[in-house]
Amino acid sequence: MQPNAIAPDPVRSVLGVDKSALGRPWRDRLGERRAALARQIAQKTGLPDIVARLLAARDVAAEEAEAYLNPSLKSLMPDPFVLTGMEAAAGRIADAVKRGEQIAVFGDYDVDGATSVAIFTRYLKALGLKPNVYIPDRLADGYGPNPRAVGELAAAGATLLVTLDCGTSSFEAFEEARRLGLDVVTLDHHQAGVELPPTVSLVNPNRQDDLSGLGYIAAVGVTFMSLVALNRELRRRGLFAHVTEPDLLALLDLVALGTVCDVVPLIALNRAFVTRGLHVMKARTNRGLAALADVVKLSGPPTPYHLGFMLGPRINAGGRIGDSALGARLLAMDDPVEAGRIAVELDRLNRERQVLEAEALDQAEAMVAVEIGGRAPSIIVAASSDWHPGIVGLVSARLKERYRCPAFAIAIGEDGKGAGSGRSIPGVDLGSVVRAAVDMGLLVKGGGHSMAAGLTIETGRIAEFRAYAETQVESGVAAARAAEALEVDGALTADGATVQLIETMERVGPFGSAQPEPLFVFPAHKVIYADVVGQNHLRLTIASANGGKLKAMAFRAADQPLGDFLMKSRGAPVHIAGHLGLDHWQGEPRVQLRVVDAAPVGRGL
Repeated sequence: MQPNAIAPDPVRSVLGVDKSALGRPWRDRLGERRAALARQIAQKTGLPDIVARLLAARDVAAEEAEAYLNPSLKSLMPDPFVLTGMEAAAGRIADAVKRGEQIAVFGDYDVDGATSVAIFTRYLKALGLKPNVYIPDRLADGYGPNPRAVGELAAAGATLLVTLDCGTSSFEAFEEARRLGLDVVTLDHHQAGVELPPTVSLVNPNRQDDLSGLGYIAAVGVTFMSLVALNRELRRRGLFAHVTEPDLLALLDLVALGTVCDVVPLIALNRAFVTRGLHVMKARTNRGLAALADVVKLSGPPTPYHLGFMLGPRINAGGRIGDSALGARLLAMDDPVEAGRIAVELDRLNRERQVLEAEALDQAEAMVAVEIGGRAPSIIVAASSDWHPGIVGLVSARLKERYRCPAFAIAIGEDGKGAGSGRSIPGVDLGSVVRAAVDMGLLVKGGGHSMAAGLTIETGRIAEFRAYAETQVESGVAAARAAEALEVDGALTADGATVQLIETMERVGPFGSAQPEPLFVFPAHKVIYADVVGQNHLRLTIASANGGKLKAMAFRAADQPLGDFLMKSRGAPVHIAGHLGLDHWQGEPRVQLRVVDAAPVGRGL
């Protein structure tokens, strides 16, 4: 179900804030027309006002409210064969299953890749097969299939290679596979050019000839739909007359994890994946996920925030600076002892990654300060031979947040080539910029999607690439900045921020990419306590005029404009904006505010 189209609302200011601590105006997310829609939803459905407001902000009509609040796979997932190439893919994999062929699985080293590999291999193992899994080493192999790896898998006896979350641009590797007589099926979601590499089938909703409309799903979503198609084909062939049919729904915890961590839009089918997946995850049936949840001391029901900021970074840590296969291995295993060992190792690697990231970010920000000289950049391209290639994606994400524009961070190797990763802002398609730069010869290789991209570049061409990319994104960044505002869902006091309110709001979730968390302002609240904790975070307590108190955190705000403003404002009334969440301490839910902006009482800074 897609939201109804509604004409833009007139801009309505919130608390008179035209320039906050972060330089943004505050605006009412609803506007007049959506406010009217919210009243209509509340009257026709009997839903609480806050739920009606959140639905109206998403342009959900009153008659669609109940279905929106209860997203289901049955209603939202189309027939998997609508994906171009799915019939051939399911048929070839079914042939391999029926004949007991050796299947090689090649996956990417990020969370989307690890979860894709885990659900695919769990399915095959349930049928009695033992797939040979290959997760590339970030430094030795780079991204995606390569001829050497393909040769090793063929030499080990594989007759079918299935690539997950990669392969759409692997021409050289798949030519080698064809030469060796190794069939290839690719399940991916990255943007594709007109020409595709040689495969039995390449299933990718972002193929230019795919009309499924599913280009927003992650690779793990494509993989899950492929398993649904494969399951149907095997049922048609009579396999389950003597073999127990695998439980596909039990894999949805991993589908949810990969979907959230790949930051794809949480709309339509993705909402169903995540909603149902969180229910599965709550049961802790996946030994690897349960072990990781224990290591991070995750208490209470899992949320997209836990997936994106606690579990995901640790699964990624192996691929960034350690053994790239650790994440997929953890998610695919059933041995609780070994799962516990791997979870502890991933947690250790994540702490090491945090140190490397902080050092690189300090260096990058110093470079950028010199380069931009106080102006607002359209794009950032920072490079250093001191950076670990595994953390450049994180550095680029931090630079994007800091300067509110697309950013690339590039680690330069001894061979004179740079391995880079980029992150973008809404409205600027970074994947297309990288693909065009490859076509022009500015990059050795590269790819990605609208919000994230990777590249390999000769060091001597970095300045040229920066200049080209700036011309491509300049207008989009300018438009994004012109429209930039903090969109507010409502005003609360510390007393009104209750557990019941948050549980009510969560019915509209899951929240994430393209589904912003509800954001509230707390007018004229005093900052009665503030100190720096952890990795430059601010721990706060705010109080309303009548004495109600609320614990809060401002992440990575220390020594930044927001943190400086909050520290200077201790004891004074200020307007504070943030997201509400639940912190489950010793089994009891407690309300906590994540502060994202603040402004003085008055007309702003």
